[in-house]
Amino acid sequence: MKKTTLRNYARLIVRTGVNVQKGQEVFIAAGLDQPEFVAMVVEEAYRAGAAKVTVDWEYQSLTKLHVRHQSAKTLGTVTEEQKARWQHYVDELPCRIYLLSDDPDGLKGVNQEKLAKAQAARYPIIKPYRDKIENRYQWCIAAVPGKAWAKKLFPGLRASSAEKALWEAILKAARADGDDPAGAWENHNQTLHSRCDYLNQRKLRSLHYYGDNGTDLWVGMIPEARFSGGSEKSLQNIVFNPNIPSEECFITPMRGKAEGIVYATKPLSYQGQLIEDFWIRFKEGKAVEWHAEKNEALLGRLIGMDEGSAYLGECALVPNSSPISEMGLMFLNTLFDENAACHLALGMGFADTIEDFENRTLEECRALGVNDSMVHEDFMIGYAGLNIDAETEDGETIPIFRKGEWAFE
Repeated sequence: MKKTTLRNYARLIVRTGVNVQKGQEVFIAAGLDQPEFVAMVVEEAYRAGAAKVTVDWEYQSLTKLHVRHQSAKTLGTVTEEQKARWQHYVDELPCRIYLLSDDPDGLKGVNQEKLAKAQAARYPIIKPYRDKIENRYQWCIAAVPGKAWAKKLFPGLRASSAEKALWEAILKAARADGDDPAGAWENHNQTLHSRCDYLNQRKLRSLHYYGDNGTDLWVGMIPEARFSGGSEKSLQNIVFNPNIPSEECFITPMRGKAEGIVYATKPLSYQGQLIEDFWIRFKEGKAVEWHAEKNEALLGRLIGMDEGSAYLGECALVPNSSPISEMGLMFLNTLFDENAACHLALGMGFADTIEDFENRTLEECRALGVNDSMVHEDFMIGYAGLNIDAETEDGETIPIFRKGEWAFE
């Protein structure tokens, strides 16, 4: 890839993504796949005024070794050093950048039960820190090619050619393949915000999803919740874009208000393994029945991670004709696949979708119906046959989606 194109992408992540402010610290989590690009991101962060940049390298093979050889107790222990870092996050509010490149099935064969127990043990220790930084800092998730990931998507190409093809796909999806990525994102954010404005003006009470694949699901809304999309603003009054790419208008639904069945339309990569061809049935808001043709036990572990993981935390609307969908590539990565299709999320809801959340505590937002959980996992339900109706607060039923597309555009 041209270095100028990659440089523009790095700058987009730093300035449009997390929007580094002068004097801020930056923490980057990245795999070992693209060290030269990570160095570009670090350099761009310093150019934007970062006081310090820290890179945490991740490697799936090491994760597998740790899970295999450590006890569940050791894996689940939060050390004093780790607590000190979380406290640093609370005190300094550094920017967080996550560069994804993992093999979608790279943790196949790992002891998922041990891993889940360890995560459950760590969560109560980490949660108080997470709650204190919620909505207060800037973060951005983006992606770079990994060799194993690229070969899964382009199995007929040599490794170098597959990597190049994945770079091209990532940059196109991220609107970073042109001369002015920042300008492209400014225009894109305006489009997303105008769609959200239309939905919010209708004051929706519920959404009804249905289609010829068997999906028939009703989801209730929180009266104070509002649709969001594209750029957001932190409680520190800093605008940032948490996902690059992003095509969704999303809202946090009312915990406990979901009835019916929904069928996934794309595989879900969870904990380094693929869950495929699955459906979930909800009753009184909770997932009570499910089935997957591949990795059903893993789906069950996800749903049973904690009390909130069986409830919905997000409803996101994405047209079937979104640019990522029209690329015709199954990325096997939630960041991309969720922006190719309407999706739901199990687990944690977003407090910042609540109107006037700036003047409410996190506890007050959750009391209104925002779900709380240690997980937030999106799964895709959109396709060319999906219809969505909405009931407004005054009892009117209006079309939102018809055959996978916006009904009001």
